[in-house]
Amino acid sequence: MSRRRVVVAGVLCAVIAALVASGCGGSSSTTGGADPKGSFTGGTADPPKAAPPLALSNHLGESVKLEDYRGKAVFVTFIYVHCPDICPVIVSNMRAAQEELGPKAEDAQFVAVSVDPENDTPEAVGEFLKARQMTGRMQYLVGSRPQLEHVWENWNVVSRDDPSRANPDVVEHSAPIYGISASGRLTTIYPPDFNPGQIVHDAPLLASQ
Repeated sequence: MSRRRVVVAGVLCAVIAALVASGCGGSSSTTGGADPKGSFTGGTADPPKAAPPLALSNHLGESVKLEDYRGKAVFVTFIYVHCPDICPVIVSNMRAAQEELGPKAEDAQFVAVSVDPENDTPEAVGEFLKARQMTGRMQYLVGSRPQLEHVWENWNVVSRDDPSRANPDVVEHSAPIYGISASGRLTTIYPPDFNPGQIVHDAPLLASQ
């Protein structure tokens, strides 16, 4: 079984610093509480930019494009099914946010993109979603390594072999969560250990923009 680990916080900080005004680790992006102005709790892009292209197949073989969800808030992350630590936490927190949103969850879409093309098979992804009660509640996109590498590059995501080569099956990866507005703008970014309350607060705002 392939093993993966999340790349160190410095890489995520670099991504956030490049995309959001608040940089890495600001209080508004870690506490889950709104600031006094009632703005986003995630780090915010300054200004928001058009989201990079994203068009892949899900684990059922169905074509999925980011444009399919115009009019909704979309949260995009990068994970793999055999992850022993942060990836299950990300999905569990997304489920918690979805449940807390209640009827407002209809205006939010959760999307995961594989960082492990060799091992994220349709069967493995299906079992992963079932085990986390997310079957039919989020899209899990897969593809060939060249297809996924193109997406990773566009979305500033790192996925690479263990540089020490001590274990050829180990790949480091970053796991940001991007918030996309209803108009298709990359507007917010969250760390892998985000608080579900951040999504609950920000989803309606993203869906209105």
